[in-house]
Amino acid sequence: MWEKLKQLKEQYDRLTEQVSDPAVIADTEKWRAAVKERSAIEPAVQLYERWLANEKTVAECREIIEDGSDKDMTALAKEELSSALAAGEKLEEELKYELLPKDPDDDKNVIVEIRAGAGGEEAGLFAAVLLRMYTRFAERMRWKVREIDIGRTDLGGVKEAVFMITGKGAYSRLKYESGVHRVQRVPETESQGRIHTSTATVAVMPEIGDLDVKIDEKDLKIDTYRSGGAGGQYVNKTESAIRITHLPTGIVVTCQDEKSQAKNRESAMKVLKSRVYDYYKSKKESEYAANRRSLVGTGDRSERIRTYNYPQGRVTDHRINRTEYSLGDFLDGDLFGMLDALALADKDAMLAGGE
Repeated sequence: MWEKLKQLKEQYDRLTEQVSDPAVIADTEKWRAAVKERSAIEPAVQLYERWLANEKTVAECREIIEDGSDKDMTALAKEELSSALAAGEKLEEELKYELLPKDPDDDKNVIVEIRAGAGGEEAGLFAAVLLRMYTRFAERMRWKVREIDIGRTDLGGVKEAVFMITGKGAYSRLKYESGVHRVQRVPETESQGRIHTSTATVAVMPEIGDLDVKIDEKDLKIDTYRSGGAGGQYVNKTESAIRITHLPTGIVVTCQDEKSQAKNRESAMKVLKSRVYDYYKSKKESEYAANRRSLVGTGDRSERIRTYNYPQGRVTDHRINRTEYSLGDFLDGDLFGMLDALALADKDAMLAGGE
């Protein structure tokens, strides 16, 4: 680990010289590449520099203690040594995490899909709660949310919601949200006060650019149709809604959020690229069907990554056995503690696996 950190420090110093070199600055593409590479390793290098400074403090304190000629200085050095050793252990742990392999998709925007699962109309209402929860979290992060395709129920719930969240590191924060979310609460229509259990599935995928996945136009079947709506004078009388089918995989994407057919096609293609990328990435790692089940499940009540219990005011993530007793705040977008804990558990698992 220390040899790798030493090499990173040398690389960082070399890149620092490059980004201030007039010849490199004149070549915009080369300069941007150097800045990007430098930024990627900067957190690890800064931690390493703090560790080096702490090690220097440890060495100086031990030198004073070994000399022992000044009792007051020796006593102070012993106290400082104790603090420095503790700080060194913490820094070493942070460095181990920082050197773990980075997910190349972490900095990307995300496409989020929410679908009502088991539980009928109550599942649709819960899916709407999740849609608001992620929207509020994005607002707290100062990210942008754009709806792509939202299918509503008669009671104001959501059958299916597809939307994009744009913001640096969106995928790194939200990728652990994929799976089955379970709610336990008394529906407003329940006269006996009985608790019902419903589910909704969430899939979080990175937004994919043209360089990440190539889609041939001849592999696409594109249909247009009229957008659904409440009718009246504002009903969409033109066929602006888009349905795109990717023939090799059978993946179908629809978009009717925009009034313009061109904009709907653009939005649908973004979702399609993400789904196709996810399909082939999953297939490469294992079998797609098995991976998809682990990502979003079937929606059965028995499957879940998280439970939202209204009567007890708690939310429990079953993957890390973490419970928070602030359900209201959580549903209002305060996901920070849970997401941090999930990210840390993932890193711990990677360390334990020797990756």
